[in-house]
Amino acid sequence: MEPSNLSHWVKIVRAVPACTIYGRVSAVQGLLLEVSGVEHHLTIGGRCQVVARGGRKVLCEVVGFREGTALLLPFSSIDGVGLGCQAIVDVAQPAIAPTSAWLGRVINALGEPIDGKGPLPQGNIDYAIRNTPPPAHKRQRVQGKLDLGVRAINTFLTCCRGQRMGIFAGSGVGKSILMSMVAKYTSADVAVIGLVGERGREVQEFIADDLGEDGLKKSVVIVATSDEAALMRRQAAYMTMAVAESFRAQGKQVLCLIDSVTRFAMAQREIGLSAGEPPTTKGYPPTTFAELPKLLERAGPGEPGQGSITGLFTVLVDGDDHNEPIADAVRGILDGHIVLDRAIAERGRYPAINVLRSVSRAMPMCNTDAENQLVTRARRYMAAYDNMAELIRLGAYRKGSDAEVDEAIKYNTPLEEFMRQGKEESASLNDSYEQLAQIFGLTTKADNAA
Repeated sequence: MEPSNLSHWVKIVRAVPACTIYGRVSAVQGLLLEVSGVEHHLTIGGRCQVVARGGRKVLCEVVGFREGTALLLPFSSIDGVGLGCQAIVDVAQPAIAPTSAWLGRVINALGEPIDGKGPLPQGNIDYAIRNTPPPAHKRQRVQGKLDLGVRAINTFLTCCRGQRMGIFAGSGVGKSILMSMVAKYTSADVAVIGLVGERGREVQEFIADDLGEDGLKKSVVIVATSDEAALMRRQAAYMTMAVAESFRAQGKQVLCLIDSVTRFAMAQREIGLSAGEPPTTKGYPPTTFAELPKLLERAGPGEPGQGSITGLFTVLVDGDDHNEPIADAVRGILDGHIVLDRAIAERGRYPAINVLRSVSRAMPMCNTDAENQLVTRARRYMAAYDNMAELIRLGAYRKGSDAEVDEAIKYNTPLEEFMRQGKEESASLNDSYEQLAQIFGLTTKADNAA
């Protein structure tokens, strides 16, 4: 027997519990199950297998305790579960053991393959699904640019390795297309994509059409659709981060994409309210705002000798309100934000990035002085045009009234065309800066030195 196979079986044997602990379902309220008799053997986040009528096992997670009983929520349907059903305590800690053979695969929130390509090979190192972020004092610093393949981001919102950025937009403004472009064209070694609460109809479209074969072969895709239980949707985000952490530990540059953090927060809201937490802002319980930094801080640079996780997290803003509670909380945690504007999308310019409302906090220290000056000049012209846009459209602005506005009008069309990019078009970091410089009749070279 191969040594690697032997160690795998040894790990399985050691995970077998010495004894089996049973409890009983004592109450059912909606999706919440109360289990008695095992409360002293369970902790928050622990798991049980509840045996429904007919022998079907329903995996559940402990979300709280009340009056001597454990409160459980299921990962799937509780049809057939009733009073007196057996609950088997699962003593093993939820963990996964990814390998490079996972690239090109699609899995669910429990780490099970759902792409019909057979079982997933297992590695020798376990990674906890609900892990803690690396200690702040041991982390490497964010350094070096990461090519994301999208001109507007590469130039105006340059992303550094290990940086965490949010993509803020309402529904139907092009978040998924932008994510697929970044996943396909990035220079990162691996892309880990979490589709949290995604529409079931769109999963295959995203994988086959938007991501494509080239994008999929260097990616791992984790899927939990909107019809699945709240625990599955929340778990999909944790699973995405755990897979990304495993590749970071191997020294790889990882691009982690989660669509969307808002649906993760909504799942946490369902879980918190079911466990009896009081609703606060917009019905979100306190644990929602406590879980957001625990999730997002797991991305970023690793410890010395490891790689880094560059995170792009989409936020579905409610009613195009960019100051709603989840958007506001996420913006304060991340290292920058990319705003997709519905008005820009309506006039047909994609990706619909509003450069003036977006910012990359790590960008200035990664750029050269010449590149920063070039970007500042372009932003200044865009801001000047935006301030006078209404007068210009009405024909009320007279040429010569303001020299900077005259320059802004001159460069507005070239800059708009520069930011327009089809989903089948790739734009490298170097080419992006060169094309922007050419608009102003300049020449420059992007500095990609780490």
